[in-house]
Amino acid sequence: MSVEIIIKIAALGMVIALLNQILKHAGREDQAFFVSMAGVVVVLTWIIPYVVEVFRSMQDMFGL
Repeated sequence: MSVEIIIKIAALGMVIALLNQILKHAGREDQAFFVSMAGVVVVLTWIIPYVVEVFRSMQDMFGL
């Protein structure tokens, strides 16, 4: 896993946290929730290829 993906996830987390606080203070809790969920979905789409790579390497290692 490269350092670049970790930095991207951290940066997105900070932006999402900022937007979440702004929306909550504006009384838009429902939109804050959807912004948080959108951030989770984006991060998961970034991480899925790495998880697939780990499982493939485990299959190769154990000969499954």
